[in-house]
This record gives sequence, structure tokens and C-alpha cells, in this order.
Amino acid sequence: MIGRRTRTAGTLLAASLALAPLRAEAQVSSFLDGLFGRKEQAAPEPEAAPAATPDASPAKKPAPKAAKPADKSAEKAAGAKPGAKPGEKPAEKAADRAARPAEPKVAAVATPAPAAAEPADAATVLAQANAYFNGISTLTGSFIQIGPDGRRIGGKLTLAKPGRLRFDYDQPSPLEVVADGTSVAVRDRKLATQDLYFIAQTPLKFLLREKIDLARDLSVTDVSNDPAGVRISLEDRATFGGTSRIQLLFDADVKTLSQWRITDPQGYITTVQLSNLQKGKAVDSSLFFINYGRAEDKAAQQAIQQSQRQ
Repeated sequence: MIGRRTRTAGTLLAASLALAPLRAEAQVSSFLDGLFGRKEQAAPEPEAAPAATPDASPAKKPAPKAAKPADKSAEKAAGAKPGAKPGEKPAEKAADRAARPAEPKVAAVATPAPAAAEPADAATVLAQANAYFNGISTLTGSFIQIGPDGRRIGGKLTLAKPGRLRFDYDQPSPLEVVADGTSVAVRDRKLATQDLYFIAQTPLKFLLREKIDLARDLSVTDVSNDPAGVRISLEDRATFGGTSRIQLLFDADVKTLSQWRITDPQGYITTVQLSNLQKGKAVDSSLFFINYGRAEDKAAQQAIQQSQRQ
């Protein structure tokens, strides 16, 4: 029988590492930390050393000696007025100025600045992304999760909006993550246990809500072109433990979501790469069932198990 336990994400991490030391399970734990945040605090960054203060101000250079006045006789020979400043040209006579041809005027030509690369049209991209998510009723496919330590683990993704989501991890991991629209359950099939979380603790609103407006429901921090397509950067301040940063990677036409990346409040990054996605495929609603330990839940679980055996 599946027992009910409610823990913080940090407790889940400790339990999964102590009871299930397989590398795959540790990778799943890092993914859950990306969803729900970590209990332990990140190590503080070392304080920057104060800038060195010079012991004394630099010595002033001695002022140059004043030049000796020019010889007045030399000034007369050069045609300059006595007392004129050094380098000053002698005054030009009016007749000479009139006889001199006028200098042609040249118009100043400004050098054109190099053209900057066109930024992504944020409003258009966000409208396309909203249309993509809001056009999903069901979604199935494969995923590869890359944890903060760089290790990878694959699995299957099943989504039925609103709020129902399931991650089935490949062996040897015994874990599965199920959301039923109200809660998220992390199950260990080997130990027959589950941990429950409020669905609002996850930063996956873009997948779970029936209708999403990224600019309204999250904070959009950047929309940019990417070599693989278009990248949308978001912040979710409502997740467990603080603000999570989310990056969504679409193809160039914003018609397919190929990846999301979550940076949890402590700075740990988890990336999920998607493939073989199918929209609108019929899915079994029993995949999203969570047993909360109530009598009706036990009866429903028995009915599900019986139908699976048939």
C-alpha cells in the first residue's frame, strides 16, 4: 500500500540519497530540487577584497619655467607687432585679404553607423508561445533530463491539461512524478512510498495551466534569437524557496517546444530536452491518479489495478 508522507524538497533529497544510492535516483532528486527548491543554502560567495588605497598622492611635477620674452628686434624683422604672443601670425593687410581667392567650402559627411542585428519581436514571440501552450490539450513524448552535475536520464512525459502531468523515468530509477491538478506526488515504486507537494510550488505553470499568459502569469526577462531557435527567459517568484528562473527554447517558428531549463533559487540548473512530442493524443486519465489515503482513494486504486490486470 502506498503510504502518504509530506516533506520538504531538501528532506526528499536526503532520503533518496540515503535509501536509494543509485546514480539515476540522485539525478531524479536533482530534477525535483529544480522543481521545488533545495533546503540547504548555497555557500556564500567570498567577499571581494577592498580596493587598495594608495599611501600618498602622486608627487606633482614641477611647473615648467616661463619662456624668456622674445627679442623685440626679431619681432620687427618678422613683421609682427611688439608684444605679440609666440606663434601669433602678423596681421594681414586688407588689400592682401581682398586679393586672396576664397577657399572652397566642403560639406561635412557623416559616416553611417553599422546596422545592429534586429532583436526578436518580443510581443509577437510571446503571442506565438501563448498560442502554442494554450493549444495543447494533451501532450506525450520523450525527455532527457540533464542534472546540475551533467548526468543524464531519460523517460516518458504525459500531459493532460489542466494540471495533470506525469514523468516516468527509465530504469534503473524506481521514481515517477505525477500531478493530478491539485498536488504533485513523487512515488518510489520500489519502496511503495510517495511524497506530496502543492502544485503551486512548481515552476511548470506554462505546462500545467489550461490558459497561460506568460507576460501576466510570470515575469518575462528576455526574448532573444538563439542558434537553435527562439529563447524566452522568465522568472517565477511563487515557487518554493524563492524565485526560479526559467528558459524556454522553441524552434524558429515558435511552433515546437524543444527544451526548458530551470535555475532554482540556489542557482542549480536542471535542463529537460524534449523529443517525439505529439499533441492531442488520447491518454488514460488513471495515469494521473494520486492515492491520498482516503477510503474513496483506496477503492479507486483497487479499481485501477483490477482494470490493468484485465
